[in-house]
Amino acid sequence: MQIEIALIELGILMLALALLGRLAQRFGLPAIPFYLLAGLFFGEGGIIPITEAGPFVDVGASLGVVFLMFVLGLEYSPQELRQSISTNRLSSVIDLVFNATPGVVIGLLLGWGALGAVVLGGITYVSSSGVIAKMLTDLNRLGNRETPTILSILVIEDLVMAVFLPVVAVLLAGDSVMGGVVSGIVSLTIVSAVLLMPSSAGRQVSRVMNTSSSEVLLISLLGVVLLLAGLAEYMHISYAIGAFLVGIILSGQVAERGRALLEPLRDSFAALFFVSFGLGVNPADLVEFIPLALGLALVSAISKFGSGYLAAKKNGFAAKGRRRAGVTLIARGELSVVLAGIAIAGGINSDIGPVTILFVLILAIGGSVATRFAP
Repeated sequence: MQIEIALIELGILMLALALLGRLAQRFGLPAIPFYLLAGLFFGEGGIIPITEAGPFVDVGASLGVVFLMFVLGLEYSPQELRQSISTNRLSSVIDLVFNATPGVVIGLLLGWGALGAVVLGGITYVSSSGVIAKMLTDLNRLGNRETPTILSILVIEDLVMAVFLPVVAVLLAGDSVMGGVVSGIVSLTIVSAVLLMPSSAGRQVSRVMNTSSSEVLLISLLGVVLLLAGLAEYMHISYAIGAFLVGIILSGQVAERGRALLEPLRDSFAALFFVSFGLGVNPADLVEFIPLALGLALVSAISKFGSGYLAAKKNGFAAKGRRRAGVTLIARGELSVVLAGIAIAGGINSDIGPVTILFVLILAIGGSVATRFAP
């Protein structure tokens, strides 16, 4: 890698994102759609393709998700999430049925086989924790009454994917189902242990982490969250949910100071996360898949809105809260792309790649704009 070229490319990219952020602010829109489109502009076949800076953008994108989910986790305690997950168990079953079914049916109609159809069902099922966390933060909706319901559904979806991803990877590799199931059960056990952690344990961890030096605290937080997010990914748990779980363990003064210290890093690296979606895509290669992706996105947007609406209704929220919950959950993102990558590597029809990229772009952009104008 030529370091001088990489630095120049990064400088151009960051300045472009800053201008797009100002433009979004000027019109009162979320910046996410602009960042996603910037990825196509700077990607393969774009106007100014990024070449040397690509590896840094990939790492920065992962850091963006980690910081987004970690700071979001600092807002909640394990007790609050346990109660919310318990309350939304039935809603999560509805969420799974409503949103996996369109992908499975369309995959079968396309002739991708049973495993390909199941993979497409997973792609249409899981919402984007990263995109939704950014929207809730940017629109100051973390304190909304329906937000814990949204977060509990996201957490349950990631728990389902913690089991689903290793099972699919093992099946595509031609190994036994039992190996994937065992890996998924281990992952689920670890996540459950964190959620069942007593509040006293969280206070003890926070006491050990606390220090009068903001510099030392920031370095400590970065070390802990990156280490544990990486270990979570190694255990086939999404590193996003790993970072989220680290955040909910911490409490008190450490959580408050941590939010203030990490917010600038979160916002900067989150922009790279959204840009990274389009960098590896040549827009010309997507044209033939637009009708299929649009149809899949439309059906999936309706089904996700319906499941979110019903979850909020079950929890007794007013009509406006129900609509906000339904619209906020529409966005798809990182796990859908990851699942498509596993499928392509495993020999599933290669069309699943461009279809998924278009599907994610449409719903990430459409979902974020719709959330901005939700009541």
